[in-house]
Amino acid sequence: MPLLVGLSLCAPAQADPGYYLVRPYAAAGKTSLDLRYWTVQAPGEPAVLWPELGLRHGFNERWTSELLLSWIGPSWQAQKLSSLNWMNQWLLTGADSNFDLALHSQLIHNRGRHSGTALEIGPSWQGDWGLHRLNFNLLLEHDWTRRDGSQLKLQWQWSRPVQPGLRLGLQGFGELGRWNHWLPADQQSHRAGPVLHWVPEGQRSLSLNLAYLWGRTYGQRGDMFSAQLLLDF
Repeated sequence: MPLLVGLSLCAPAQADPGYYLVRPYAAAGKTSLDLRYWTVQAPGEPAVLWPELGLRHGFNERWTSELLLSWIGPSWQAQKLSSLNWMNQWLLTGADSNFDLALHSQLIHNRGRHSGTALEIGPSWQGDWGLHRLNFNLLLEHDWTRRDGSQLKLQWQWSRPVQPGLRLGLQGFGELGRWNHWLPADQQSHRAGPVLHWVPEGQRSLSLNLAYLWGRTYGQRGDMFSAQLLLDF
């Protein structure tokens, strides 16, 4: 299981790769349960699983904060707590803007033999053109346990509605290397694939995101599946 061994060695020493899309949002006074599940699978190998549990709250019209626990393991019976995460988002645009812009940050405390702390920070942008919705995020990650400096991470998505409450599209992630020295193209990690976003008609307290991406993860071939269920209460 080379992929699991590689992930076990590198995951505690650095933040996990971008695996869900950061979206600009404001949720004043709203508390949400954030249930996540994602996997990475190399050809011919079993998948590595990451179940996650978070609690999100909107403190005002600009600031939303979340605490998230992340586990890792080769099966549901062999899970270990991987990281503690504190995420914050500050919405920078107002209601009269024709696009949304936010500042995203995520403080990650990795656990395990090579425990340490990392910070991910950067702008998150979303705009609509007719039925088309575009998302673009450029995030800087710095891990204090590494010597190679900050890493630049890219997220993008295109989607459009196919019926009320249901959007389909394409999503992509990439790790480009150091912010001031990008890796050669053959050493970068990129993956892309279809994405589904569903909000039941007449039920705004629940939303579901599903994506399946093909490409390179942690510098090697590995398909990725991600799911996120948000429940407001």
